[in-house]
Amino acid sequence: MASTKSPSPIDRHIGGRIRMRRTMIGMSQEKLANGLGITFQQVQKYEKGANRVGSGRLQQIADILGVQVTFFFEDQNRATSSVLEQAQPSPAEDLLTQRDTLQLVQAFATITNRDIRRAIVIMTRAIAGCPLDSEAGLPSESTTSHRKVSLHSS
Repeated sequence: MASTKSPSPIDRHIGGRIRMRRTMIGMSQEKLANGLGITFQQVQKYEKGANRVGSGRLQQIADILGVQVTFFFEDQNRATSSVLEQAQPSPAEDLLTQRDTLQLVQAFATITNRDIRRAIVIMTRAIAGCPLDSEAGLPSESTTSHRKVSLHSS
């Protein structure tokens, strides 16, 4: 009987957490691979869950990425709850591993003017075609006063 080996949900979960942390700190696969003494292709396999990460290697990865080993097991219940759920990462998990998302969040976090932050959220939701209603926690167009917001902090 021929069988194709597919990654287990927990292997994919751990790999996804490696990718998330590596991306969050702006580290390339190549840099992580160099720190581990392996090829970047091996890091890719770990991140996809195609290759299982041994305990010693996971400790090395944790040290390089500046987290405790337990970080990779956080939200584990979701990873083991259903094989079908794990076919693809959630949209939020996928989004959090993209470099431009992290750059946007980091830049947004430095904006101290509340009106500018609100204007950016409203503008972004409008561009994305998302409703600006009370369910989203933002004012609807009918309740929004149209005022100019200076993009220069005072």
